[in-house]
Amino acid sequence: MRRCAVMLLALVVRGDLALAQHRIEVSPATPFHSVTAAVAAARNGDTVIVHAGIYHEPQITVDKRVAIIGQGEPVFDGEGKHGLLLVTADDVTIRGLVLRNVGTSFVEDRAAIKVNSARGCSIENNRVENGFFGIYLANVTDCRIADNVLLATGKRETESGNGIHLWTSRRITIDNNQISGHRDGIYFEFVHDSDIRANVSKDNLRYGLHFMYSDDCRYVKNVFQHNGSGVAVMYTKRVQMTGNRFEDNWGPAAYGLLLKEISDPRLEGNVFSHNTTGLLADGANRLIAVHNDFVGNGWAVKLEASTGDGRFEQNNFAENSFDLATNSRSPSTTFAGNYWDSYRGYDLNRDGTGDVPHRPVRLFSLLVERNAPALILMRSAFVELLDGAERLIPTLTPDALVDAKPSMRRIR
Repeated sequence: MRRCAVMLLALVVRGDLALAQHRIEVSPATPFHSVTAAVAAARNGDTVIVHAGIYHEPQITVDKRVAIIGQGEPVFDGEGKHGLLLVTADDVTIRGLVLRNVGTSFVEDRAAIKVNSARGCSIENNRVENGFFGIYLANVTDCRIADNVLLATGKRETESGNGIHLWTSRRITIDNNQISGHRDGIYFEFVHDSDIRANVSKDNLRYGLHFMYSDDCRYVKNVFQHNGSGVAVMYTKRVQMTGNRFEDNWGPAAYGLLLKEISDPRLEGNVFSHNTTGLLADGANRLIAVHNDFVGNGWAVKLEASTGDGRFEQNNFAENSFDLATNSRSPSTTFAGNYWDSYRGYDLNRDGTGDVPHRPVRLFSLLVERNAPALILMRSAFVELLDGAERLIPTLTPDALVDAKPSMRRIR
């Protein structure tokens, strides 16, 4: 009797596996001409194969554990009227699709792919064109967004959505995506314990990356280039940013990276290159910055008086108009062992460390902070005289902002 029960159970399991491997083909030449009909007919575990063609359908709701796989780059076209895919089931895979023309809406968050209250999704190797919101995750856990291309042609922030948008989500991986032309390339709000790696976010209207209230996230080897205002990190704890590039963010209020009202951030091995301001820290407590390159910026670093107890160690400061600026007379951030190309000291014992301290805050930078039009005098002999006198007899620059052991050589 037990043997019969075991055999019956094995047959049931094999039957379930057979159902799990069922493929449904969608094309003009198959019984299923629409993806909507194929998803309606599918069971949990099925794979919907969408062949090449252009599909004009209402928003497709994916409420089953299925994979939707494109072959030959099938195009889903919303004709500017609606979102394209709404995922409400766990463990859904979407791969190999071209999704375009979602259309702007001022009353709903339309997206090419929207995942709502689900876990375990995989969104890979898709192309989103003019998606308003490209990929939108809300209340989602343990999902992966990888190898997608998201392109938009937004002209104004008020009429554009974000490329990859996350709200109230946890343990999300965003890897190797290319995002441009949106309001924000990547946007996080109430997102925790997530990894953002090797993405390129450029030419977006506002931020390449913008996140708020998103603790314990890691940003590694991303490129944020030529965005409206670079990257903004706000109201967040324990963010780690390692090996990223913040480049070519120019404008009156532009910066490579803004840290605002955050605690215990760590910046390591990043490059801040050719920004109006490389790093702006406003209310950044216990900031640790090590082995970063600040090269060719207007202001390399601006420390507001609200920023405290930070450490800058073994960073490179080269070819910046101003290496450091602050509006505080008694800052608590410390500098040690950094390389400054503006250092005019000496190294008599040749141990690689300057024998006299370096004061990175120029007197002229203090004047510019109070009167921006003074920048017109920047290359004048008068300014060189002011800065030289301040180096010899410092009276106005902050006494606490001193690198006591500046490196004589650029740090590798």
